[in-house]
Amino acid sequence: MSDDTMVAVYRHDAHKINGQPHDRAPEMFEGVPVNQTVPHGADSDASALSRPSGQPEQTVENHERLYRLSLIEGESRYDPQGFTRGGVESAVRELLTEDNPETIHRAWLESDVVSAFIESIYYPYTSLKYHTLLVAALLDNYRDDHEFSDLRLVLDDADEIVPHRTVYADGEFALRIDVDTRGQPSARLGSRPWRSWASVWNRLEAHPLDTDGDRYDMVLDANLRRIGAWSTALQYIEDLHEVFD
Repeated sequence: MSDDTMVAVYRHDAHKINGQPHDRAPEMFEGVPVNQTVPHGADSDASALSRPSGQPEQTVENHERLYRLSLIEGESRYDPQGFTRGGVESAVRELLTEDNPETIHRAWLESDVVSAFIESIYYPYTSLKYHTLLVAALLDNYRDDHEFSDLRLVLDDADEIVPHRTVYADGEFALRIDVDTRGQPSARLGSRPWRSWASVWNRLEAHPLDTDGDRYDMVLDANLRRIGAWSTALQYIEDLHEVFD
């Protein structure tokens, strides 16, 4: 599978940033193809990690915007002061038009602008940023003939960024989805994709948080043991770091 396919993963939900339905979204953006179907079922599997199956239902009354709600404040993470329209458009343009797959993966990991958008208007605490990174991680594993049941959540050092497979990174630790743990603590994802974040986090062989002496880490860990949706949980880690750092 070509590098173009991995680049396409990071562009496959461009329509969500613009608030457009997939079936009516344009196929080109700034001269590059967007909104393409992701092979091997990686998109639907990543969706299952954060959203229930079946017909979606509105879960937060009167919330029909494309901006994500924060689990911390319960309000939109869109900041009209910090995110000017021109600034958002420029950041989105850079994310979608970059053509080096490793560079675009790193850009999505580090982006705070794309964190403002939701994976689905029906589930406004989910994160488009982390859904996209999960799709990329699954596809990169699937194209190496790994089955979902073979995959593990792996805890890495902060500077260990594995192209496409690292789904979260900050100054303290990184998390990736992989088969090869490289001797790092890990936990199986399970036999099928579902909203299993809390279950997998609970099974990790070691944790990066100081739950004995750090109040912030205690709160973070306690809530991560209750959140089921993967994109919501990964975004919650980022949001809490932003608040306390």
